[in-house]
Amino acid sequence: MAAPSQTTLTPAGRARRSGLAAAALAGAAAAALALVGCSAAAPGTGAPADGAQSLGSGTELTPVTLMLNWTPNAHHAGFYYAKEHGLYEKAGLDVEILEPGDGIGAAASVAEGRAEFGISQAESLLPARAAGMDLEAVATLLPVNDSVLMGVKSSGFSDDPGSLAGLTYGGYGGALETEIMSALTTCGGGNPADVEFIEIGNVDYLAGLEQGKFDVTWVFGGWDALRAQAETDDVVVLPMAAHDDCIPNWYTPVIVGNSANMAQDPETTQAFLAATSRGYDEVVADPAAGAQALLAAAPELDAALVERAVSYYAPRFTAQGRFGEMDEAVWQRFTDFLVEADMLDDASPVNGAWTNEYLPAA
Repeated sequence: MAAPSQTTLTPAGRARRSGLAAAALAGAAAAALALVGCSAAAPGTGAPADGAQSLGSGTELTPVTLMLNWTPNAHHAGFYYAKEHGLYEKAGLDVEILEPGDGIGAAASVAEGRAEFGISQAESLLPARAAGMDLEAVATLLPVNDSVLMGVKSSGFSDDPGSLAGLTYGGYGGALETEIMSALTTCGGGNPADVEFIEIGNVDYLAGLEQGKFDVTWVFGGWDALRAQAETDDVVVLPMAAHDDCIPNWYTPVIVGNSANMAQDPETTQAFLAATSRGYDEVVADPAAGAQALLAAAPELDAALVERAVSYYAPRFTAQGRFGEMDEAVWQRFTDFLVEADMLDDASPVNGAWTNEYLPAA
C-alpha cells in the first residue's frame, strides 16, 4: 500500500508499511493554503471527565470524522475501544474513523474542513502553521516521543549515540532527520560528518539492516522495533527519549483540529476528547481489550504484534499524568530546536499551536 502524502519533516511515524511519506513541505502547505485561511486559536472550557456525559441525551448524534495519519496500529487503540464500546455514542457523537487517502493527509483534511479531527505530529504541525494552515493540537497520544534508532549489532551500532559515527543512516531525507542524527552523534562524542545519509523510503527495515544496505534507521519503539526484536536477537535500539540532554522531546502523534471551527463549536471537541480520553484510560487498564478492539476494526493486522504493541504502549499513554496533556516547555524547546536548525524562520508558529483546554478536567 502506498504511503499517503503528508506534510512532514521526519519519518518518526514509520510504524507501518504504509506510513508517512516524506512529502515536500512547501508543496503540501501551498496546496492547503489555496483553501485554508489562518486564524487564532480560541479554546473552549474543560470538558466533563466522564465520556458518557453527552451533547444531549435523546438527540440526534453529531457526525464527526477522525482521519488517521496512517493505517491503524497500536497508537490508535483508544479510538477503536471508544468506538466499539459505544463511548462516542454516549457522548452524543457518531464518529467515523478514516485512513488518509492518496494525495491528502489528515492535517490538510482538517485544515480544509474535510475532517473534524486528525492525527498529526509536532514536526508537521509547526511548519504547516508557519505556512498558514489553521491547525491546533488538542491532545497528544504519547507524552514522551517513542522514536528509536534501530540497527543490528553486526554493523557496530549500539545504544551509545557515539556509535553512529561511520555508519550509514537510511531514512526519508528529511531535514529533521539530519539535525537529530547530527545532535545525537555529537553528544556521543562522534563527528556528525562521518554519518552517511541515504534515502530508502518504505522498505522492509529489518531486511535492509541485515543485508547491510544501511546500518541504522528511525522507527517507533512500539511497532517496527517490536516486530524486528521478535524476529531476531541481533536488533539494537537507541531510544531518543534517553538522550533528552542533547535533543528535545516532542509530541508525536497528536490529535489536531481546526482552531476556528473548534472555537465555534467547543462542545463537540470537548465531547470527542472526553470519550477518547475514556477510551485510552480503559486501554491503559486493560491492554488486551484495547488490542481486541483494534483487531476487530483491522483484522488484517498481525494479532501477536498488536497484542504486544498495545501492552507496550498502554502504560505510556498516561505516563506523565492524564491522557493527552501537553506541556508548554516541550513545545517551546522543540520549536526553538527547529528555529536553530533553520527549519522555521522564527518561533511564532508555536503560538496557538496547541491547547489542553478541551481535555476533560483533571
